[in-house]
Amino acid sequence: MAAPSATSPMASVSRVLRPRPACPAPRLGRGLGIACSLPSHGGRSETRGLGLPVASALSATAAPVLRSRQILCKAEANVSSNLPESLPVAVKYEKTIELESPPAELSQYEKIVELLTTLFPVWVMLGTVIGIYKPAMVTWLSTDLFTVLLGFLMLSMGLTLTFEDFRRCLRNPWTVGVGFLAQYLIKPLLGLAIASTLNLSAPLATGLILVSCCPGGQASNVATYISKGNVALSVLMTTCSTIGAIIMTPLLTKLLAGQLVPVDAAVVLLPTVLGVLAHEYFPKFTDRIISVTPLIGVLLTTLLCASPIGQVADVLKTQGAQLIIPVALLHAAAFGIGYFLSRLCTFGESTSRTVSIECGMQSSALGFLLAQKHFTNPLVAVPSAVSVVAMALGGSALAVYWRNIGLPANDKDDFKE
Repeated sequence: MAAPSATSPMASVSRVLRPRPACPAPRLGRGLGIACSLPSHGGRSETRGLGLPVASALSATAAPVLRSRQILCKAEANVSSNLPESLPVAVKYEKTIELESPPAELSQYEKIVELLTTLFPVWVMLGTVIGIYKPAMVTWLSTDLFTVLLGFLMLSMGLTLTFEDFRRCLRNPWTVGVGFLAQYLIKPLLGLAIASTLNLSAPLATGLILVSCCPGGQASNVATYISKGNVALSVLMTTCSTIGAIIMTPLLTKLLAGQLVPVDAAVVLLPTVLGVLAHEYFPKFTDRIISVTPLIGVLLTTLLCASPIGQVADVLKTQGAQLIIPVALLHAAAFGIGYFLSRLCTFGESTSRTVSIECGMQSSALGFLLAQKHFTNPLVAVPSAVSVVAMALGGSALAVYWRNIGLPANDKDDFKE
């Protein structure tokens, strides 16, 4: 049989179906689905799935495939011409090639930033030691400056969020809701129970209840990352509890401690909203600074830990055990209840770790600020100062423990993208 000429119909089909190099996997954290097609003619078609680069004659559409590190290349070519009648009406070949996408290499700068961020517990311990033994180095932080730095901490959290994150919250009401319930129902009741059981003095009991009514802190996001939990869920839960603090914290302190403690929206809500808007409408600017915002958060948290400790250093040296035990019990119980409540709700291991850390780690710096602003007795601020260190060290230690254990191979994901 003679070979088809260069201009014959069979040569056209041969050229289209000639094998080509496999489609290379781009360096992306998420997969990319690529669909390619040629218009069909005359009702007869020949299709073939190819892992090939796309020729200029093809029209290509690309759509992101979430939660995947694989590249899926598909090509469908509908080709017909004056084909011999002996050929089938439609010949179909289909093949899918899945290539593992190699993880993007971190630059040296990004590796340094990640290392400094994961050393968060070390910086907290260092700040605590400085606060106790060299308080003059950190007590220069006035209440007004403390407020500004707390606002910057909220801003750095907002810069990691987009409008899509809040839509995800609506798609995951049960997952986020359990965390919110643990934050604003279980934790405050724990604070009240511990204060009553240990028969704390009125100022210390008020301070313990106050800190138990505070929203989740940004440090929980770092601890969740270390523990191999769900960081996206952690950030979203922290944001929701922070926004909810404007109503929940004053309400709970009035019910449980007998005094209304308002939360300034300019400190909590406004910086978070500005961060979200900046990320949404100025993405290029945000992308330049987003890699260092976790490190900035860690450094600000360390300073906001050291300053309260420095301001109550004398009280800690004389009444340390009496002050540390109730606060440590509060956080330990919150970590445990948050985890087992999640398992009771049949959440996976990753989600359960996230809820546990979120429940156990408060924005104690906000509690310290509220105590300074709304109470004349300085002892009210002491539980918050102790809590800053206790929750940071306890959360970090738990995160490192979980990181060494790892996640089950069949761990399920309860947080829909």
